[in-house]
Amino acid sequence: MTHVIGTAGHVDHGKSTLVQALTGINPDRLKEEQEREMTIDLGFAWLTLPSGEQVGIVDVPGHKDFIKNMLAGVGGIDAALFVVAADEGVMPQTTEHLSILDLLEVPGGVVAITKIDLAEDQEWLELVMADLAERLVGTCLERAEMVPVSARTGEGLPALVAALDRYLSIRPVRPDLGRPRLPIDRTFTIAGFGTVVTGTLIEGTLQVGQEVEILPHGLKARIRGLQTHKQKIEVAMPGSRVAINLTGVSTDQIQRGNVVTLPGWLRPTTLVDVQLRYLADNPHPLKHNSLVDFFSGAAEVVARVRLLGQETLQPGQTGWAQLQLESPVALVKHDRFIIRQPSPSRTLGGGMVVEPHPGRRHRRFRPEVLARLETLAHGTPEEILLQALETRQPCETRELIKQCGLPGDLAAETLHTLLRNGQVLVIETGRPAVINNPAASSSYLITQTGWRSLVERLAGSLRAYHTLHPLRKGMPREELKSRAKMTGKLFNQAISLAASEGHLVEEGETIRLAEHQVRFSAEQQQRVDDLLTTFRRHPYATPSVAECEASLGPEVLNALIEQGQLLKISEDVLYLPETYQEIVDRVVAHLKREGTITVAQVRDMFSASRKYALALMNHLDERRITKRVGDERVLCKNEEG
Repeated sequence: MTHVIGTAGHVDHGKSTLVQALTGINPDRLKEEQEREMTIDLGFAWLTLPSGEQVGIVDVPGHKDFIKNMLAGVGGIDAALFVVAADEGVMPQTTEHLSILDLLEVPGGVVAITKIDLAEDQEWLELVMADLAERLVGTCLERAEMVPVSARTGEGLPALVAALDRYLSIRPVRPDLGRPRLPIDRTFTIAGFGTVVTGTLIEGTLQVGQEVEILPHGLKARIRGLQTHKQKIEVAMPGSRVAINLTGVSTDQIQRGNVVTLPGWLRPTTLVDVQLRYLADNPHPLKHNSLVDFFSGAAEVVARVRLLGQETLQPGQTGWAQLQLESPVALVKHDRFIIRQPSPSRTLGGGMVVEPHPGRRHRRFRPEVLARLETLAHGTPEEILLQALETRQPCETRELIKQCGLPGDLAAETLHTLLRNGQVLVIETGRPAVINNPAASSSYLITQTGWRSLVERLAGSLRAYHTLHPLRKGMPREELKSRAKMTGKLFNQAISLAASEGHLVEEGETIRLAEHQVRFSAEQQQRVDDLLTTFRRHPYATPSVAECEASLGPEVLNALIEQGQLLKISEDVLYLPETYQEIVDRVVAHLKREGTITVAQVRDMFSASRKYALALMNHLDERRITKRVGDERVLCKNEEG
């Protein structure tokens, strides 16, 4: 499983000190941060939990002047590590950070009561915890476990780690929706490698070698390398903290808030329909056409709020709005966002994107517009079914019908519409069968985007294998199935469909990319030619496997065997295919004429040593051409004709 934890809490309540005590990593990487002993920008660390899961930690600044930096780090977290100092209790940024977590719908987390070594006494600590518990009622942290700790003395740290482990153990793995997005929260250059960007990957996987697009500017690049927690990886999974080494772009072309994704599916927008919640502690109503700072993912832009259903939005109210963004942002439906007042700086509210591409400015107070937004917020049947499929694809039809929550008849009708429109595919070769009874069908379904992602994932594994083993004709089928983590039936159908579309090639028990070919270097080819000449000169007393490996190397020899240029009949004996066929024909002819043959007779027939004769006859026994009777061989019945 892959999860990311984000800190939150008031300035100087010990967030960074706690992270360093838990991980051994100082998240304050900037010189100014270390000199001022205050977090200014995002910091990063990681921790191995008792369960064995390694989780990423995003440490955010608590000072009110750096809330914008805080917002760039909390968008993709799975859990909050909410920090409140025992000697001070709830403070202004405690409340603001809590509101932000709530608006972003962070699912929950753990509360750390820090600096307990500075608390006046146990009674004071209990008062702080009681006050905090009251403040958390009705928020995303209402049921969060509270753990008193001291980063200085180490008291409570094991209990805090255990609480984080307990919470994350019940959190689901981030779904792979086949549409990877990495909002960039940091960009830098490494000498000898070039441009590196970091962020939390959501909704899909990324692989080394893939072409990617950087939005909103549509820059094209290729992934040269991937790391998570400073470990090189071939595939980055949803929910993980990832560093991407990009080729084809420079750091001055990229900035925080840009999004790395696969080309062709995600469009930036400057006009977006939203459901907006205005915080109850705001001192004034939100007016139509107000200018605000808009935050989503790691992006920050100025926006104008157009209220669609009311003149003003009162504190504590939720309403429909259309935001006009000053510059384009890459958004999708259901993305969460925050709006803040520019000056004096404060968090005003936030909510959910319901339509990232409305196409035009809406006229205000139109019932049909408000009704459509209401429908979009809850989802059309097509959206509901697609969303259900995206969270667990590929999925058996009957399981999807069961899980989507739509009535059976409506679910079947909606599925047929999506199949007809090509938005959903049946993973079958040839012409997919019409699903007459979806509730009982075991056919696997996948979205178009999911299929592209699955094919790219398979291709990425094959590409990595070909790079590592360029002289092997392909990847063993079982190894690819294991890496793909798919059941046998689904894997076989997916491979057949991908092969029929030309993405890959099945060759017996191996699978390769369509463009992969085994090519020897000039030096390797010369050694191959020399060895095959030796085989032709001495067809029955051929060089041993060890001698061939010494001459060619194991990989080149294995390539010759895979190509059928040499036949391996035992651990130490190889023949040319034409020599082997000649030997078999002569042995079979002898047996038909004489009835029996011995190893010694085979040895004399071909003027070879007993090693070759014995290996040959054992091989013919395994092929059921011959059968051993005492010290002799006879033809098997199927060869007697």
